[in-house]
Amino acid sequence: MSVQNETRRVTVADLHRAKREGRRIACLTAYDASFAHQVDAAGADVILVGDSLGMVMQGHDTTISVTMDEMTYHTRLAAAGRRHALLMADLPFMSFAEPASALRNAARLMQEGGAEVVKLEGGADQVVVVERLSANGVPVCAHLGLRPQFVHKLGGYRVQGRDDETADMLRRDARSLAAAGAELILLECVPAKLAAEITETSDIPVIGIGAGAACDGQILVLHDVLGITPGKPPRFARNFMPGHDSVGAALRAYVEAVRDGSFPAPEHGF
Repeated sequence: MSVQNETRRVTVADLHRAKREGRRIACLTAYDASFAHQVDAAGADVILVGDSLGMVMQGHDTTISVTMDEMTYHTRLAAAGRRHALLMADLPFMSFAEPASALRNAARLMQEGGAEVVKLEGGADQVVVVERLSANGVPVCAHLGLRPQFVHKLGGYRVQGRDDETADMLRRDARSLAAAGAELILLECVPAKLAAEITETSDIPVIGIGAGAACDGQILVLHDVLGITPGKPPRFARNFMPGHDSVGAALRAYVEAVRDGSFPAPEHGF
């Protein structure tokens, strides 16, 4: 059963209800009105306007160069194309370094862009920011595990939480951010066993990308689902275009695969 309702928009409360009822949450990125419409029509529960646009739309090697103006612009485009899905947008690099800038930039994404949830990267060091955003009516998704904005500090795009120390840190971060008021957690490139533990013990929905099948929901980058990302696709991705005669059919197949648990398969995790 879908979280999405044909007569109204998906809300954060709907996602929390889906977790309680064991219904899987299907999420995809989109960066403009046309593709947001396609993703929405396919039945996705959440559309993320990700700073991944720096890579898949702008052709950069990282997300670091994406600006607030660009994020606000693409969020506004995606908002124009969706009808039902909840709209989430990334706070880009260095736009939430302290509570004041986080509040100012979250307000832009919501007031100018039409976002209903903002996503930010960071662990327990972002507790104060999440508390301030939540207290001011901003729903927050906390992004843990592989954090693309930290790629230069991490030394590359690497799986996080493989050793006991970093696994314990991820567990603590998830608990701290939920207690601070985060509404959702996104886990990227985390061992499936650890992600399953965090999901089971979390009171808020956990969305995975390269984090195994036990998460409450899944998200992929649109371009990976359609098989149009240049170069070698990431291990956690799957091209849904083969066997389908349209973009819409491929997107529906992805949503259905998330819902019935056939995606991700073991080969898509760590």
